[in-house]
Amino acid sequence: MKNSAILLVSCPDAKGEVATIADFVYRHGGNILHADEHADEESGLFLMRVEFDPKDFDLDLTDKHLTDFSKHFSPIADKFRMNWRLAQSSHRPRMIILVSKYDHCLVDLLYRHQSGELSCDIPLIISNHPDNQPIADFYKIPYVVVSTTRDNKRESEAQIHSLIQVHQADFLVLARYMQVLSNDFVNRYPQRIINIHHSFLPAFIGARPYHQAFTRGVKLIGATSHYVTEVLDDGPIIEQDVVRVSHRDTVEDLIRKGRDLEKVVLSRAVRWHVENRVLLYGNKTVVF
Repeated sequence: MKNSAILLVSCPDAKGEVATIADFVYRHGGNILHADEHADEESGLFLMRVEFDPKDFDLDLTDKHLTDFSKHFSPIADKFRMNWRLAQSSHRPRMIILVSKYDHCLVDLLYRHQSGELSCDIPLIISNHPDNQPIADFYKIPYVVVSTTRDNKRESEAQIHSLIQVHQADFLVLARYMQVLSNDFVNRYPQRIINIHHSFLPAFIGARPYHQAFTRGVKLIGATSHYVTEVLDDGPIIEQDVVRVSHRDTVEDLIRKGRDLEKVVLSRAVRWHVENRVLLYGNKTVVF
């Protein structure tokens, strides 16, 4: 596994930011491997992702508080009013998957994880149904059923939160988890819950989007992976894709075609999140 450091920056757009960051990495012995930046004219915001080889870097990156790095980088951050975060590619974040009865997104994530495509750990799968227990057993991942009804929603979310704490999850993935999470739950994990919605948002939000699409007679259907916010299916979009349909397709055809999109779109979004490629601003994302 490669070992690289990843600096993520967002700040007001100003002259000299790229040169200053590159010079900082160079002066402290780092070798830049990849550098991507985007200046958003409408908001006046600058976003940048710099990945560098820390082998000869003269600042301590092993301290989880990054005290040494922060001390030397803070003057630059203060000058340009930067929000910044430093990650390391060797770090494997812990991902808990929530799923209901549909298994296609779950199976795709577990296969890609087993094959090494997703550099994260999966300590637990949580479901409101027992149906996918055999899949979890096959991949040797613990599976917990937390029954959820209208009457016990608060208690079930409290149980899920407790499991998340015990297993020290860094982020959550809703792999067709067919429950609407409460605002209280969502606000505990800002920018840490990734969902897959089976439509090309912002079209056909909420329940039964394929049925909505069929009724509307669309010629394209899509899938959207996004971060979860308080507003249903309105969080910052990470990835989308579409497939063509025709007047000959039934609702069942749309659902079948959509399943292929859903699993690929969700896995892409998860991989980009794990690789620290997603920067948020407002209700948008930049994916480098």
